[in-house]
Amino acid sequence: MIPNTGISLLIPPDAIPRGKIYEVYLTLHKQEDVRLPLAGCQTLLSPIVSCGPPGVLLTRPVILAMGHCVEASAENWSIRLKKQSCEGSWEDVLHLGEEPASELYYCQLEPQACYVFTEQLGRFALVGESLSMAASKRLKLVLFAPASCSSLEYNIRVYCLSDTQDVLKEVIQLEKQMGGQLIGAPRVLHFKDSYHNLRLSIHDMPSSLWKSKLLASYQEIPFYHIWSGLQPYLHCTFTLERLSPSTCELACKIWIWQVEGDGQSFTINLNIAKDTRFSDWLAPDGEAGPAALVGPSAFKIPFLIRQKIISSLDAPCARGADWRTLAQKLNLDSHLSFFALKPSPTAMILNLWEARHFPSGNLAQLAAAVAEVGKQDSSLFAVSEAEC
Repeated sequence: MIPNTGISLLIPPDAIPRGKIYEVYLTLHKQEDVRLPLAGCQTLLSPIVSCGPPGVLLTRPVILAMGHCVEASAENWSIRLKKQSCEGSWEDVLHLGEEPASELYYCQLEPQACYVFTEQLGRFALVGESLSMAASKRLKLVLFAPASCSSLEYNIRVYCLSDTQDVLKEVIQLEKQMGGQLIGAPRVLHFKDSYHNLRLSIHDMPSSLWKSKLLASYQEIPFYHIWSGLQPYLHCTFTLERLSPSTCELACKIWIWQVEGDGQSFTINLNIAKDTRFSDWLAPDGEAGPAALVGPSAFKIPFLIRQKIISSLDAPCARGADWRTLAQKLNLDSHLSFFALKPSPTAMILNLWEARHFPSGNLAQLAAAVAEVGKQDSSLFAVSEAEC
């Protein structure tokens, strides 16, 4: 995993041929370092991520997890998984929701993240094309200002980011280097494909203590700068000036809205002389566990229990006590045809459960789902004490 980004790679048991040793890597790319051509209403919805080495033989699909910022709906979006070829061109390898299922790729799209099954390692990105003006992306709005200020000028930076963990992590690191601090709880704004720009304004500032150096009534970020998703750190700066060096209290409101669309406001009350870090509003700096886990410790499900579940549920059952029912209980039944193409559909479901719940999965939910399946056939799970 790449800590604090939501990006991870799960390599299931038996995915690497016996006797082979691969030095596997996982890389997050900056958009400016990778040429990803977008046309028309296309927009980058995820980080650009590489897993490798490319071209190696895999006997089972691995699962690449990464965040996305799309408010997905079939009527508003056409979403594709893109993979970069050896020659450098980007190819559509999967059209989400399209039938029949691909044998090489599958993508489980959830509200905040996607899980990509692939037997071919390489560089991937999720790209969407809007089908209506109601299509929207999530923007994360984040405010930063100097942690300490000795001059009369005081800058408030308002970032309008794609709502994925990796971009927020980069901005936090950038602001730390600049001596910035977070001055408000991050908000989410739904930005529609309406061609309307994003506007930002500042209000209710005591004119006897402060003045804004903004000459216009608002600032504006052009629609296409935001919609493409290729400019990750878009922000506007409000430069304020206190009229007296003794003024330390700042109270104001910042409004951010898309013309004829969604909007958010921030109420600011702070003492600029104090270093008040609102760290509770952000994810913790360190995610649990090391960046890489190898062997049995990498998996939540004990290996013998896993094998027992697989052997019990892979075979079709007339009473429905098989892998299809398990997928339904775990809400993973949106694309059963992909699982059915694999030698062990149950293994695919358990692998996806592991990827969704990494690194802090709770086995209780899985155990409850398996128990529900077992109720339909009491002979399914005869587990010995040694297996436990």
